Amino acid sequence: MDSFDRKIIRELQQNGRITNQKLSDTIGLSPSPCLKRLRDLESSGVLLGYTAQVDQVAYGLPITAFVRVRLSDHNEETVASFEARIGEIERVQDCYLIAGEADYLLRIVIEDFNTYEEFIRRRIQRLTGVASIDTSFAYGVVKRSTVFPPVGHIGR
Repeated sequence: MDSFDRKIIRELQQNGRITNQKLSDTIGLSPSPCLKRLRDLESSGVLLGYTAQVDQVAYGLPITAFVRVRLSDHNEETVASFEARIGEIERVQDCYLIAGEADYLLRIVIEDFNTYEEFIRRRIQRLTGVASIDTSFAYGVVKRSTVFPPVGHIGR
């Protein structure tokens, strides 16, 4: 991956609906090589897909919960079962394997606190191997970005 590929990616992260002509003008390549690079990024799996960014409050999911989960056992079977089941739960937007006191950090978006309680009791607590659950609720968003920073630069 070179600087042109990264420029293509950054532009697409900022505007996934940009035309190839505008993209090529912006990054300084002619349209044909730009389109070839774009197709190569797609076929190699660097570009995973295209999505729409949606306001979660307007959509009806105003609450963001960050849930830390600690497993009771770290054997292969317990970990594989937890990860497979978490992958099937739509309300879990993101799941990260983390270092520290917890094993996983989940980002969940939800309608209200009653629904959150029901979700935790019916879905998360029932997963095999869950030893503890600790939740923090976001009450505001200071920054949220879907655009990666430049590689090798501290930036602004």
